[in-house]
Amino acid sequence: MARAFIPRLGDALFAYRRTLLILFALVTLGLGWAASGLRIDASFDKTLPQSHPYMATFKQYQQQFGGANRILIALHSKSGSILTPEFLDVLKKATEETYFVPGVDRSRVTSIFTPNVRFIEIVRDGFAGGNVVSGTFKATPEGIEEVRKNILKSGQLGRLVSADFSSAMISAELVERDPATGERPDVFKVAAELEKNLRGKYDGPVADVHILGFPKVMGDIADAAGGVLKFFGLAFLITAGIVTLYGRSLALTVTLLGVSVVTVIWQLGLLVLLGFGIDPLSILVPFLVFAIAISHGVQNIGTLTQEMAKGHGVKAASLAGFNRLLIPGVGALVADALGFLTITLIDVPSIRELSIAASLGMVLIIVTHLFMLPLLMSLLPLGPEYSQRMAKTYGRLDGVWRAIAVLATPKGAIPAVAIAVAVFGFASIEAKHRAVGDLDAGVPELWGDSRYNKDAAFITRTFAIGVDIIQVIAEGPKNGCVDHDVVETIDRFDWHMRNVAGVRSTLSLPTAMKIVNAGWNEGNPKWRELPRDSRVLVRASAPIETSTGLLNDDCSVMPIIMFTVDHKSQTIDRVTTEAEAWFKAHPSPKVTFRLATGNVGVMAATNQTVRAAETPMLLYVYGVVLAACLVMFRGLAPSICVIIPLVLVSVLTDAIMAMLGIGLKTSTLPVAALGVGIGVDYGMYMFSRLNSHLGGGRSFAEAYLQTLRETGSSILLTGLTLAAGTCTWILSGLRFQADMGLLLTFVFVANMLGAVLLSPAIAGLIDRVRPFHRVEGVIGH
Repeated sequence: MARAFIPRLGDALFAYRRTLLILFALVTLGLGWAASGLRIDASFDKTLPQSHPYMATFKQYQQQFGGANRILIALHSKSGSILTPEFLDVLKKATEETYFVPGVDRSRVTSIFTPNVRFIEIVRDGFAGGNVVSGTFKATPEGIEEVRKNILKSGQLGRLVSADFSSAMISAELVERDPATGERPDVFKVAAELEKNLRGKYDGPVADVHILGFPKVMGDIADAAGGVLKFFGLAFLITAGIVTLYGRSLALTVTLLGVSVVTVIWQLGLLVLLGFGIDPLSILVPFLVFAIAISHGVQNIGTLTQEMAKGHGVKAASLAGFNRLLIPGVGALVADALGFLTITLIDVPSIRELSIAASLGMVLIIVTHLFMLPLLMSLLPLGPEYSQRMAKTYGRLDGVWRAIAVLATPKGAIPAVAIAVAVFGFASIEAKHRAVGDLDAGVPELWGDSRYNKDAAFITRTFAIGVDIIQVIAEGPKNGCVDHDVVETIDRFDWHMRNVAGVRSTLSLPTAMKIVNAGWNEGNPKWRELPRDSRVLVRASAPIETSTGLLNDDCSVMPIIMFTVDHKSQTIDRVTTEAEAWFKAHPSPKVTFRLATGNVGVMAATNQTVRAAETPMLLYVYGVVLAACLVMFRGLAPSICVIIPLVLVSVLTDAIMAMLGIGLKTSTLPVAALGVGIGVDYGMYMFSRLNSHLGGGRSFAEAYLQTLRETGSSILLTGLTLAAGTCTWILSGLRFQADMGLLLTFVFVANMLGAVLLSPAIAGLIDRVRPFHRVEGVIGH
């Protein structure tokens, strides 16, 4: 039925091809206008795994105790000491400037110049205290010496001031939404302000300025992502060269490239109309869609050149290509689109938007390359001279195809399958070492020598608190800080976590209360204990204000702040595992411990989300591919022949990630779906042609040889064009782009080789046991 319908559909479309192409042009103009309104859309909330239990804690207490959207500004004195009039003047001005960075929560700006940073000292009559830098400070030797003493008394040494007094820190939090506008802070505007009004003004002869935080990360990524256009241009030229050499026609090349660019324009225009922007971390998706569009267009060119080499005119050749490629092309692209949609299993909004954008691109390729491209090609001025030129090239690779076709015989199939099994075994062992999460101390999206990662290394090296924080929220009864059982339980947990490898230091209310209690007893260290009398606990907790972030207004919530040495996968896993194990081993009727806030808490939730989503996602992807193959081939055996190479390549990709130190995370997990979804294209195109050559007394190897003669060049070129579209990313200024380029290039080439070399070997062996035969024009049993 389908075989009768498709020729009729092709005849109808080609009869009205000019009208359809005018409609095609009008749609392109409209969506091009819409695409001009595309915006870069990055939000911290979009990176959060929304349904993870850690995020419920994070959102509940984000306003009270801060979230993970923190900015750190470290100023390093070039004289080697912050205790100079010049440096203190710069630090004061930089602190004041931080208040006016758009989106900054002014109540959470802290430095030695802010009123929420205080010291407490023991005097004859009890306690005395004040701001570290008083409002009447003068930069005289006496005033500077007073500041030095106050810093020592404040407990901020190693936190807001480095242990050697060479650097000072300004810390700030971004508000979730601007109270004036109700909008989320524009992270790119924040990043620009930090560069212009802090680094630009105060990085100079007096101080070096180092800036960290999510807005700065996104700003640096966006700046470097602009360079992706250069790599797109390079890939465009490489692709144009490959297609021109293959099709031997500049007109064909221009047509294919033009329609592929139009596909991207349609995609971007529809994203705008659907209310989406584009995230810097998913900016590669349009370029990936372009590469996939080119690869499907190559199939059209391959069929056109073969038909014209046989003497058919350009219109008849284009119509033949439409009839031949529509079913396998639609099947492959639908499998691609559904494969991309499985990425939505990762409950992170930015990843879900990437999934939708990629799936939309696959659907559009069906329209532009399976329908519109053949119509356009039928109007190209390709006459008898072109047919003669292509006829001369036909059969030049016959020796190569004969050598490959040996793999479809037992002589070649058995060694090929044996090698594949050995490779699978090796890859399976290596893949076990692939980690989930970051494997480097800095921001993995940027190179190690980037300005941001250098700043991160400096702050980690200089300050005791580090840049990575995880907070455990301890919930107790009202006025829990004057209940000995409550604070003693929190203190025991604090002590346990302080001794966990990977935790640099901790900070909690009971620790501060013990210091205050000792102060009431002439500073004697033996009184650094939590008194059992609630009246004494009142005295110990009274000086500790809510602005310290160690308690809330009624003292029913008390965070335990842990500064970790880094945010590597193994560090995060160790810290969260130890915390959860302690909760389980030490249940308390009065205290409930909840993970987690802080940037490490968010990373822990993200890693766990990725780990949980990986297996279901792959199962869904393979399920979609298997279903598509079964629908097309109406048989299990050919479907298995297509899927087994995909499984091998997936395991090999995991092994390569382990060997190259690339962790599995939200930016790399989509590679699995991309690789499997796109890898099926090769098999579908090849086996759809193999069917037409089975029967008539041919052996399986002979049928496969004829298939290679017709589709071999197109499949090889498809792999090359896909690889050409992504290999240039390896040169990117962004590490995650370079990693994606490397992995995708490997996946595309490996899947191509698997389809051409391994699939026929498996099929040839199956054919020996249970021969393939034709069932209503498809491969089956």
